[in-house]
Amino acid sequence: MKFISTRNQTEQVTASQAILAGIAPDGGLYVPQHFPQFTVDDFNAEQNLSEVAVRLLGKFFSDDQLAEELPQICQSAFDFPVPVKPLSDGLSILELFHGPTAAFKDFGARFLAQCFDKIPTEQKRTILVATSGDTGGAVGCAFEHSTSAKVVILYPKGRVSPLQQQQLTCWGDNVTALQVDGDFDDCQRLVKAAFADKGLQEKYNLASANSINIARLLPQMSYYAYAALRHFKTSGQVANFIIPTGNMGNGMACLWARACGLPIGKVIFASNANHSLYDYFANGEMLPHSSIATLANAMDVGNPSNFERFAIDQAFAENTMCQTISDQQIKQSIIDGFSQYDQTWCPHTACGFVAWQNLPEEIRNEHWYLVATADSYKFKEIVEPLIGEVISAPASLLDLQSRASNFIAIKPELPALAEVL
Repeated sequence: MKFISTRNQTEQVTASQAILAGIAPDGGLYVPQHFPQFTVDDFNAEQNLSEVAVRLLGKFFSDDQLAEELPQICQSAFDFPVPVKPLSDGLSILELFHGPTAAFKDFGARFLAQCFDKIPTEQKRTILVATSGDTGGAVGCAFEHSTSAKVVILYPKGRVSPLQQQQLTCWGDNVTALQVDGDFDDCQRLVKAAFADKGLQEKYNLASANSINIARLLPQMSYYAYAALRHFKTSGQVANFIIPTGNMGNGMACLWARACGLPIGKVIFASNANHSLYDYFANGEMLPHSSIATLANAMDVGNPSNFERFAIDQAFAENTMCQTISDQQIKQSIIDGFSQYDQTWCPHTACGFVAWQNLPEEIRNEHWYLVATADSYKFKEIVEPLIGEVISAPASLLDLQSRASNFIAIKPELPALAEVL
C-alpha cells in the first residue's frame, strides 16, 4: 500500500514515510492510493478491538517497515475498553472515552506514539500539535516517556475548559505547552506554517500529531469497524453512525472504514455553531470562517483541515449528512440525556444526541450508533449545573489534577513559535 497527496497523486510514499512527514511536501494531506476491500467474513465475531485493528490496518502497512510491529502496536495502543451501550430500540452509545485522558483522541495518539518509537531515527523528532481541547492532552500523555520524540502543544487561550488546560500543561520535560493568544484556527495555521518552513522543518525534525497525520486516522477506523461488524453479525444490518466532529478527523475515519467495504450505512456529522461544514452540505461550497466559541469547544473549528480529504472523492458524500447544533440545544440535550436516560454527556456527545433527535422518524428508527467522544467530567463546569448533580472523576484523571501546570504564552505568529522551538 502506498500513500499519495490530496494535491499530487504521482508521488507515492509508504505508510512510515507518510507518518514521519505528517503533511505532504506540496502542502496536501496523505491519503491511501486505494482502499482495500473487506467482507464481514474476513473478521471473526470473537475478535476484540486490537485484533480487528490488526486485520484491518494490516493492508495499509503491508509493504511497510512497521508491518511486523503492527500486532504489538495495536495491542499496546488499544489496551482499554470500548463499551457499546444500548440506549433505546434505535440508538446505542459507542463510548470512546475510557482511555488514559478520557477522550477518543487516545486511540490515535497512542497508536501514533507507538509508531514513532518503532521507526528508527538519528535525530529526535519534534511533534507539533494544535489542539482545540482534547488532542493535545492525549498526545502529551502518549509521548510523555517517548524516547524518539518531544512534543510542543499549541492551544487557544481562554478556549479550553479548566480541566482540559490542566491536561494540556501537566506533562514532564518531554512536553511543552504553548498558550496561543488566538483561536484554534490560529494554532492550526502556525503548525502548518512551521511545516512549510524548510529551515524549521530540517533543524527540528518536525512531525505532526494532528489528524492531518494518517497515523491518527487509520487507528480510528478500527472502532468503527469493530462496532459495525458486531452489529452486522448480530442483526444482519449495517450500522449507522452519528459523529460529533470539528476538524473532521473522526468523521473521515468512519468514511474510510466504509470505503473499505465494511457494513456501515449512513453517517451524520454533528457540528456545533461553527457551520462551515454544514454550509457545504447545504449549498455545495466550503467557506471557512473564524471559529466561534461554543460549549462544545473541541469542535470550535472554522476551517476543518480534513475537508481536503473529503473533497477529493464524491463517493464520501453519498449517505453522508451534516447538522449544526446551537449551544441552547446542547444544554437541553444534556438535561434530556440525564433525565430521560440517566446519561451524563459531554457537550460534544450532546451535539450527536440532538442530531439523532432531529432525524425524521422513519430514519431514526434505523439503528444508530452515537459516538461518545469524551467523559463528561472534563466539562463538569458546564454539565453539573444543568443536571444538578456532582460528576465523579474517572480514575485516569485524578492523578493529573495533582500535577504541576506549566505553559508558555505566545502571540499567534510564526517567529514566536520558532523562538520556542
